[in-house]
Amino acid sequence: MNSQELPVNSAAAALIGDPAKYGRVDESGMVYVQTSDGERVVGSYPGKSPEEALAYFVRKFEVVAAEVALLAARIVSGAMVPDSAHQAVTKLRNQIEHLNGVGNLAALKSSLEQIPSLIDEHRSAYEAKREIEAQAKAAKRAAAVEAKEQIVKEAESLKDSEQWKATGDRLKSLLDDWKKAPRLDKKTDTDLWKRFSAARNHFDKKRRQHFANLNKKQGEVKSNKEKIVAEAESLANSTDWVATARRFKALMDEWKASGRGKKNDDARLWERFKAAQDTFFSAKNSDLEKRSESMAENLTKRESLVAEIEALLPITNLDDAKRKFRDLRTKYGKCGMVERNKRTQLDRRVENVELTLKETEQEQWRRSDPGAKSRAIEVVNQLVAAVADYEAKAAKAEAAGDAKKAAAHREAAAARSVWLVEAQRGLAEFSG
Repeated sequence: MNSQELPVNSAAAALIGDPAKYGRVDESGMVYVQTSDGERVVGSYPGKSPEEALAYFVRKFEVVAAEVALLAARIVSGAMVPDSAHQAVTKLRNQIEHLNGVGNLAALKSSLEQIPSLIDEHRSAYEAKREIEAQAKAAKRAAAVEAKEQIVKEAESLKDSEQWKATGDRLKSLLDDWKKAPRLDKKTDTDLWKRFSAARNHFDKKRRQHFANLNKKQGEVKSNKEKIVAEAESLANSTDWVATARRFKALMDEWKASGRGKKNDDARLWERFKAAQDTFFSAKNSDLEKRSESMAENLTKRESLVAEIEALLPITNLDDAKRKFRDLRTKYGKCGMVERNKRTQLDRRVENVELTLKETEQEQWRRSDPGAKSRAIEVVNQLVAAVADYEAKAAKAEAAGDAKKAAAHREAAAARSVWLVEAQRGLAEFSG
């Protein structure tokens, strides 16, 4: 049996080479391995073909070889304790010594015996990694302490706030953050909690006092809202649409920030404020309706220009198309106002044409790039050579009577022929 007919795809192949070269199967089905002391029997696999029997013992070798490779990789990565790594070497040494597997046992032993020195080489790296982990743990604790200290500091900064609703909600959120934060040592947690609790209690006491004196403060709320209403009524007939609309929004914000007064006072003042506001916005909307005709004309102009811009596609002369696009876009930008949603749709169509111009320019540059063309030629040449090589191998296998191997080579050649067609198509673009 030709051992090279066996597929080799394992960590052992990468580490030692093809293990199947070091074994054979005799006529009785007994499997042998070649060692530095000569051949020795490793066992048999009754009921299986010589190829399957040999592959079985190759896999046993590969398993151990993979463990050796994995051990080395873990040591190099610093993921393994040096003492544990030495123990693993001892265990693997015993396994290899009594291994009934087919492969280059001498090379495998040699690979294993290189690991102790590898452990020593990477001991400092392992210790450095552990030091980094310790520092990370300390940093994590420091971050947790910092997070809780920030919660406490913010609570203390809010304890004298008079924004009752917002501050109460924020302190509640801070309490939730505290509960979610990692636990610290008992003393640190206790000290920080005392400060946090004291700030919350201070705020709660002030809030209770505030609502106890609410009747007195409701008069102030009424006074503030009367001023807001007076200004709103003075603005009701303004024709400075933008500035006045902005001021009405600001007055609404001031109304909300004034707080609650007596229910009846609030309702009466609100009716006056809303009436002034409705008067202004009704006039504003009426004026906008008058301007709609002008906006319709502007829309027609923009649509006409967009149609001209889109007519530049498909592109036959890039430089001419770019020049015309710049001129048309300048005219487009000088058109008057249109409705926002319609303007957005037209802008998107103009942007699509601009994007096509840029992509065409980039494609033109790509086709003229000698480096890209050189790489495309190299890919085609490599695939031509690969197809020829697989065809030659297939012919050789057929001549040897190995139809299975010949078919595999033919299949590989066919696959690369498909790739070759695509590569040639890509290369052809450079001459377009």
